[in-house]
This record gives sequence, structure tokens and C-alpha cells, in this order.
Amino acid sequence: MNSSLHTEDTKIEHIAQSILDNIRVSSEDALYLYTNASLYTLGMLAHHVRMSKHPESIVTFVADRNINYSNVCITGCKFCAFYRTPKHSEGYVLSFEEIGDKIKETIALGGTQVLLQGGHNPNLPFSYYIDLLTYISTHFPSIHIHAFSAPEIHFFAKNEGVDESIILQQLIDAGLDSIPGAGAEILVDSVREQIAPNKCSTKEWLGVMRKAHNLGLRTTATMMFGHKESVEDRIEHLHVLRELQDETGGFTAFIPWSFQPSNTRLEGFTAPSPEYLKTVALSRIMLDNFDNIQASWVTMGKNIAQLSLLYGVNDFGSLMIEENVVSAAGVSFRLSKEEIQQTILEIGFTPKQRTMDYSLLE
Repeated sequence: MNSSLHTEDTKIEHIAQSILDNIRVSSEDALYLYTNASLYTLGMLAHHVRMSKHPESIVTFVADRNINYSNVCITGCKFCAFYRTPKHSEGYVLSFEEIGDKIKETIALGGTQVLLQGGHNPNLPFSYYIDLLTYISTHFPSIHIHAFSAPEIHFFAKNEGVDESIILQQLIDAGLDSIPGAGAEILVDSVREQIAPNKCSTKEWLGVMRKAHNLGLRTTATMMFGHKESVEDRIEHLHVLRELQDETGGFTAFIPWSFQPSNTRLEGFTAPSPEYLKTVALSRIMLDNFDNIQASWVTMGKNIAQLSLLYGVNDFGSLMIEENVVSAAGVSFRLSKEEIQQTILEIGFTPKQRTMDYSLLE
């Protein structure tokens, strides 16, 4: 066993040796490790897994823009400070021309991708989304369209009275390239019922992702933690993602991020930096079938995101030319492309811009 990981706890040593030998960690062992191992030990083990998967010492990032085409939503999630109810005076729906202007600016800044999300707006027909994708793919054929979370797609299908596979195929035909992992929060229904009782269930979220993967769409997966969930719930979340990835192989990356409480109905709950790093490290250890773990500098800031590169993270995430949802919760970290590159260089890695599927750009 690596002498730098020596502890007085023989069970931790046994689990650590299994990780070093590339043996899958059980949920029970993951909980023991999280509860009893030091932050240093978790970081060392996660970094070992990261370097075994990516020995070239590259840290990637993507240049994209989050475009929230609407802020009208009827789910009323307690953790969200961004949404407005259907008749609220601050509710909006962007015109295609406004979205087009944002994409033009994104391309001019070297962006290759847009992320489209807009909640559950009961006033928009499904044809709006088809027309939106058609507009973007026709006018901006070079841009990658990363759009619509699993809960949104479930919402579209429920309103149309059809299976999600039909909705997904129509979106693909109109230009959809991939799906973000948003809306996962914690994939444990007892938690979801507390923080987002009107959103799709764990089974439904996983079902949309399974159908997307089976249709050839790549997706990401996320976890929002630091609110009503327990560590056991976080581990269950990782477990069900690992199971689905075993089945489909469709996830490109996992993005854990810490809940931001300001201006929400869950104010007062959040995860401190050490807990973020421990959760990131455990994610890297448990998700042995995920190639990439992404930092969350948007919620944690540059310094903690930089440190996470030694806790299992190999991707710095998105440049985020525009971001609205997290900033609505009072968090407004901003980094330029040059700052992201410098942050990666400072900790000893080589920055490389990528696409959604992790192809590297020159």
C-alpha cells in the first residue's frame, strides 16, 4: 500500500488498497470512507483515480453560454431563486432574434456551444422548442446545442401525451445535440419530495436519460448537495448514476455542485468548502465508469475549483459567457478564458479547450 496513505484504521487501508487496485467501491465502503477518512486521504485516492484515467495531466474546459430562454416555471422548487410564476410581472420568454444575438456574441468570443434551459413554462407549446432548435441549427450550424434537462423533457412529454422517446427524437430531428444533467438535484425521492415536489421522480429522471442514451444522445449528470440530503443520500445518487452508466455508457461527465441558499426558500443550508472537496473526491472514487468529473467554479469560486483539480477533477467546466440561475441566488463568480487557463497552469496542469464530447480543440 502507498505509504502516504497509511492510517491507523485497517478498514480504511483495506478500502484504499481496493481503490488503488482498481476494484469498485461499494456504497457501504464509500460511506465508511467519507465518514472516517481524512480529507487528505480522500484527495489522494481521488487524485490516483483521476491520474489513472487521464495520465496526460491535461485539464479541459468548454467555451459556452447558458441561455435561459424563459424564466417562467410552475414547479416551484424551493432551492431556485431564478423562476417566476406564469403571471409574474418579471416573467419573460426570449425571442428567437434575442437568442440569435446571444449566439452571435458567443461565437465571436470563441464559444462552441450553447446550453438552453427554461424550466416548465405552461404557456409555451411544444412547437416552440422545435422551432427554436430549427432556428438555431439553421442559422448557426457550427454551434453545438446542449439543451433541455430531463425534467423539461418529461414535462414536454406529459403535456403532449406521448412517450419521452418520441419527444427526444423530434428534438434530435430539429437539431438537439446533447442534454445537460440538470434537474437531478438528489436522486432520492424522499429528498426530492422536500425540495422539488412538483418535479419528476428519480425513476423518471433516470428514464429520460436512458431513453436519450439509447437514441444516441450523450448527456451529463449533476448533483446539487448541501441542503436536505444526508451523506447516504449522496452516495445513493452516485450509485444509481453508476448503474445507469454501466447499462448505457451515455454520460460524458459528472458535475457535483454545492447548493447556494440566498434568495431561496431553503435559505440557511449550504456545504462548506471541505465538504465540497470531500464530495467531489468521493464522486471520483465511486463513479469509476465516468471518464470526467467537472469543477464548479461558478458556485465555489476560483480557488476552491483550482484545489478540486487535486481531488479528482479533470475538467474545469464551462467558461459560461452568460449564467443566470446561480447568480439569482447571490453568487456571481466570473472568469475569463485567460483566467481559466492561468488557474489551471498555476496548479501544474495543461489547459485545453474541448467540445461537449471531450474532443480537444486546437
